[in-house]
Amino acid sequence: MFIDEATIYVKAGNGGDGMVSFRREKYIPKGGPDGGNGGKGGDIILRADKQLTTLMDFRYKRRYNATDGNKGETSNRTGKSGEDTILRVPVGTIIHDSETNNIIIDLKREGDEIVIVKGGRGGKGNAEFATSTNQAPRKATKGIQGEERNINLELKLLADVGLVGLPNAGKSTLISRISAAKPKIADYPFTTLIPNLGIVRYSEEKSFVVADMPGLIEGAHTGKGLGIEFLRHIERTSVLVFLIECTSDDPKEQYKTLVNELKSFNEKMLKKPQIIAISKIDLADADLKKTLKKLKFRKTIKVIHISAVSGEGLKDLIDEMWRKVSRNIK
Repeated sequence: MFIDEATIYVKAGNGGDGMVSFRREKYIPKGGPDGGNGGKGGDIILRADKQLTTLMDFRYKRRYNATDGNKGETSNRTGKSGEDTILRVPVGTIIHDSETNNIIIDLKREGDEIVIVKGGRGGKGNAEFATSTNQAPRKATKGIQGEERNINLELKLLADVGLVGLPNAGKSTLISRISAAKPKIADYPFTTLIPNLGIVRYSEEKSFVVADMPGLIEGAHTGKGLGIEFLRHIERTSVLVFLIECTSDDPKEQYKTLVNELKSFNEKMLKKPQIIAISKIDLADADLKKTLKKLKFRKTIKVIHISAVSGEGLKDLIDEMWRKVSRNIK
C-alpha cells in the first residue's frame, strides 16, 4: 500500500529532577550537598532514509515518545539522559506544523534530519545551590518538560522524469521496458493505482529515475479520477514526458487536457522541460503514421513516436530524457 500523507503526535522526554543529597561518609558525618542534576530528556529526530518509499507505518502508529531523563544521583552524579527516538521517513518527505500548516523542513536528501522536538533539561541538584552563606541547601529543581507537537508528513516522490498521460496511455508498459520496475499492466483504465519508480541505466555510470503516475483525467486537479492524489509527486520531477496514444481522435486536444490539469494544479510545473511521446505506434497503419508526423505541438518540444511493445523509438526517447535530465544535474 502506498501512503503519502500522515499526521502524528511527537513528545520529547522530560528532564530528570535534581536530587537533594548530602555526603555521608564514615569520618564526615555532616558532609556538604552532593545531589546531582537530572538527566536531559531524549529528543525526537526525523531522518530521511532512501530505503523507505511510503509513510504507511505512520498510519498505524500515530504517537511517539522519547524517554525521560533519570533523576540526579548522589556524589554529584548527573542522571542518565533519555534516549533519542529516531523516526525514519522516505527521502522527499515534507514536515508541516499541524496548527499552521507551515513547512518546517523538506527532507530532500538521504540523511537529512531535524530534531523535531527537544528533550527537556534536567533539574538542578542541591549541590548547585550551595553558597558561602547557605552551605547546606535543601533545594533542588524539577526537570523541564520535553517539547510536544502534532505534525503533518507529506511525501513527494523524487524522480528525474515524470510520465504524464491519460489512463491507459501506456505509461506502465513504457516504464517496464526502459527500467527494472514491474508495475501492474492491463488493458483498462486506472491500472496504476500508486506511483511507480524505475531506474533507467543510460550507461555504465549514468542513470536517472522515472516515475509512472496514475492517469490524469479532465478535472483531476479538482479531485476527479485518481490523479489528484499524485499530482504533488510530479512537482518534484525535472522533466515531463507526455504520453499520448497514437489512436487518439485528437492528440493535440489530449495534450492540451494534460497541460491544463498541470497548470490548474501548479502553473510552475509547465516551466519544466517537456517531451511528447506518441505511444503505441505499432498500432498505427501507414496512413496514420503519415498523419501523426505532420502533427505540430510547440516548436520547442521534441516529439518522438514510440512503441513499448516493439521497442520502436525507445532509444531516441531515452536519449532525449537523458539530454534534458543531465542539464539539471549540478
